Amino acid sequence: MTILYIISIAVIVIILWFFIDFLIARLLHRKNIQPFKEPPIRKSDVEFFASGDKLFQHLLGEIEQATHHIHILFYIFRDDNIGQKMLDKLKDKANEGVEIRLMVDFMGMKIARKNRKLLKKAGIHFVISNKPSFPFFFYSMNKRNHRKVTVIDGEIAYLGGFNVGDEYLGRDPNFGPWRDYHLAVKGEGVEDLQRQFLLDWKSASSEDLVQRERYYPQQRPGRKEIQILSLDGDHGKEVTLKLINSAKHKLFIGSPYFIPGKEIKDALINAAKRGVDIQVILPKKPDHPLVIHAAYPYFQPLINAGIDIYLYFQGFYHSKAIIIDDKICDIGTANFDQRSFHLNHEVNCLIHDEDWTQQVMEQVDQDLNRSERVTINHLNDRSLGKRLKELVATTFSPLM
Repeated sequence: MTILYIISIAVIVIILWFFIDFLIARLLHRKNIQPFKEPPIRKSDVEFFASGDKLFQHLLGEIEQATHHIHILFYIFRDDNIGQKMLDKLKDKANEGVEIRLMVDFMGMKIARKNRKLLKKAGIHFVISNKPSFPFFFYSMNKRNHRKVTVIDGEIAYLGGFNVGDEYLGRDPNFGPWRDYHLAVKGEGVEDLQRQFLLDWKSASSEDLVQRERYYPQQRPGRKEIQILSLDGDHGKEVTLKLINSAKHKLFIGSPYFIPGKEIKDALINAAKRGVDIQVILPKKPDHPLVIHAAYPYFQPLINAGIDIYLYFQGFYHSKAIIIDDKICDIGTANFDQRSFHLNHEVNCLIHDEDWTQQVMEQVDQDLNRSERVTINHLNDRSLGKRLKELVATTFSPLM
């Protein structure tokens, strides 16, 4: 009885600690948020990828051509087949004298100690970002660096939804084919992505390279107007609301997680009422427990407003995109959920070009053909067990 009593008290203390820790840290974070600054327009060339095989073939090819430096940041990096291939390529380039920095988030770091020692031996600089810390241990555990940024020689940069792991190439039988969107950027936008990487590197390693001119070669302007939008657990909801409210005819949203919150839900309903055709794609099979259940409570009011919600069934849908009137395309690392709006470090790219956006819309049309539309009858047929899971998921939705 005494042991059970002690365990019960310990559990209560931990739960109270969690909520106090999280609430105080969030209040302090919100108090220190600076006013939103519209990112500058950068003239750049942008290449779009929706296949992991094509992306990594392109990325590894650019790594092979590097002569000066390679900067890599991923949320998840596994040393499985594709991960080991990349690590081996990086070690080869380090042996050629190329300066290499590799940064991986604490929660997503899946590189064995043996491999990390080999990286260090090869002269590769490796750091883990966003390690949990006191005094707000639980809050820091939840605040992840979710960015995926690679910069090579300051001349080409990558960002988007793909991490490094075999599942992102469709090699995991539990998920099957993997749909994701990623970008390669050349031109003026590379400078913004380089600066963001070096700011994150400074935060994780205390090495300040942000102002080093050697990492910012002269850029030749590209043909498209883009904006690089970096978020540090701030302004995500604000930016999303601005995009939704700017839509006049069409709005597409793709995300593996859909937990918009009341304000954005209401904005979507209002957009539908003013005649905007809205389509949403989510994965039918989620990769995290309770995530899809946290999304379901939003479905009925959105569907009643005329919004079409689709569940992608041919593998896993991990793309993060918002497309406005087929003219403005937002692709990056941010999901359509509370974590990306208020907690995670994210980076997105806004492309202001109707012709360029057309290729993404063609991919969206293909993805819609691999999806089933959610109906009211579908919602009404949910079992009691699923409805109970939705109640639990809704409670924890601020962390999703």
